[in-house]
Amino acid sequence: MEKDKDYIQQNAITGSEALMLALKAEGVKTIFGYPGGSIMPVYDALYDYTRGEKKAFDHILVRHEQAATHAAEGYARVSGDVGVTIVTSGPGATNTLTGVADAMLDSTPIVVIAGQVPIGALGTDAFQEVDLVGVAQPISKWSYQIRHAEDIAWAVSRAFYIARSGRPGPVVLDFPKNAQTEKVVFKPQKVDFVRSYVAYPTLDMDAVREAAELINNAKKPLALVGQGVELGNAQQELQDFLEKADIPAGRTMLGLSALPSTHPLNVGMLGMHGNYAVNMKEQECDVLIAIGMRFSDRVTGNPKTYAKQAKVIHLDIDKSEIDKNVKTDVAVVADCKESLPAIASLLHPADHREWRESFRPLDEKERAKVIEPAIHPKEGPLLMGEVVNAVAEATEGDAVLVTDVGQNQLFATRYFKYPKKRSICTSGGLGTMGYGMPAAIGATFGVKRREERGEITEERGERREERERTVVCFMGDGGFQMNIQELGTIMEQQAPVKMILMNNNYLGNVRQWQDMFWQRRKSFTRMMNPCYELIAQGYNIPYEAVTERSRLKDAVQKMLDTTGPYILECAIKEDDDVLPMTPPGSNVDDMMLETLSPAPPYKGGK
Repeated sequence: MEKDKDYIQQNAITGSEALMLALKAEGVKTIFGYPGGSIMPVYDALYDYTRGEKKAFDHILVRHEQAATHAAEGYARVSGDVGVTIVTSGPGATNTLTGVADAMLDSTPIVVIAGQVPIGALGTDAFQEVDLVGVAQPISKWSYQIRHAEDIAWAVSRAFYIARSGRPGPVVLDFPKNAQTEKVVFKPQKVDFVRSYVAYPTLDMDAVREAAELINNAKKPLALVGQGVELGNAQQELQDFLEKADIPAGRTMLGLSALPSTHPLNVGMLGMHGNYAVNMKEQECDVLIAIGMRFSDRVTGNPKTYAKQAKVIHLDIDKSEIDKNVKTDVAVVADCKESLPAIASLLHPADHREWRESFRPLDEKERAKVIEPAIHPKEGPLLMGEVVNAVAEATEGDAVLVTDVGQNQLFATRYFKYPKKRSICTSGGLGTMGYGMPAAIGATFGVKRREERGEITEERGERREERERTVVCFMGDGGFQMNIQELGTIMEQQAPVKMILMNNNYLGNVRQWQDMFWQRRKSFTRMMNPCYELIAQGYNIPYEAVTERSRLKDAVQKMLDTTGPYILECAIKEDDDVLPMTPPGSNVDDMMLETLSPAPPYKGGK
């Protein structure tokens, strides 16, 4: 017994240092955080692990805890690792909840570790006490309170296993101060099983055969590719599957880089503001193959009329998505990295050239009516589409796209190019304004992480001399100001974020809906904006404003040639509308290629 006590005394460490060792064991390299009273013991331990002989982590001090979670999301999306955030209790913890909800809806693996008052003070309304586990539970994959230091190794390993396995998502760990200061002999644990949690369902070969039979008999098959392909690292398996059976494929907004833009079977983006042909053809195909996507309302429009003519095959790792929004004829519940090659092995080589060619007239119609006027306007103020196109051409497909939310997001995702995997970070399910800037910060560190692993150099082949992929972030004037304080993080880290501020002096997407559906009653959507040049000067970030079309190309190149961060403000036409558009609640084939004639101004009365 005395020997045991001596061993513990000689080998015991604080819970805070045990957390450092547990994070190190999970391969964590980058942490986004903000210190405070209830997490101070952890930050004291972190001091030694960010410098000197013990150095294991880079800690990025953000300026707001919400930004810490969005940065962790951007890091996770680009690197493929779990993003990590450390914050204090009370408001520090609650400030992360928007990012937690965002990560939950977009299946992004992050772990949020928040300080908490000591367990002896729980329930006393102590200073900065919040029931974090309770409030986080409905919007996270798992939330748990680490009440004692002896639970740290298990809880951290379990958190990372849950966050990254199966359908990824956010995990929240509530870390009371007593557990941070208690002594414990740290013993690494590896959790790879959780009772009642089936991360990777067993592939049902009967379902595989049924799916293959439907596809083999299809005359007009259409694949819908979602982010699940990226999350499952099944990009090559997807291409092999599509090519064998000659299946055209549309991509959701989050799945845009799962299939290269230049691939001959890519037929565009799905959804309310997606491409015309693929949306119309959803209502004509005879077999619809959904791969790692959830049939969002922004994709289906009115679900009562969506693809009723088609047999629906749904490949997803999450059984809860099956039949949730669209009735499925064949469900293949498994990791798509496993299910895609299994189905492909049973497919007959096919030639659907006539079906694919039927997309072409619709594509040409959209190009003439929408795309060319948007990216090559002849006169008038700058348009968002031409700004996005200018950046896309200048980066030659070698950039990661990050967007905020609104018209900037819709134009950017439509007109950017995605030749490489993991090339897009945007808030899909939650639509979080303020996401863009911090997510772009995280993306720059995600690029760095992939460089360290040699992945980006390998992708480039002969272009090995180019080290980093560029991170470009499109934001509107509304979203830019929602987390504008993160310019301080960019300044301190010299994070090489190329920020394109598309300023139209409006909350543009809401303004468009008000013009189209609310009788042009622009209720509180016009914005008085600050002088962004002075703000850039205050943060010592290079800046240029573009108001003339003739200056755009040179200004974009100057931004890309400048080392480190950059703000390029573009003065955008105030009533620039995103088209095509399926009106909310309408059928997919009601998609409009031109703006409806606005209703007369509202004059009051009944």
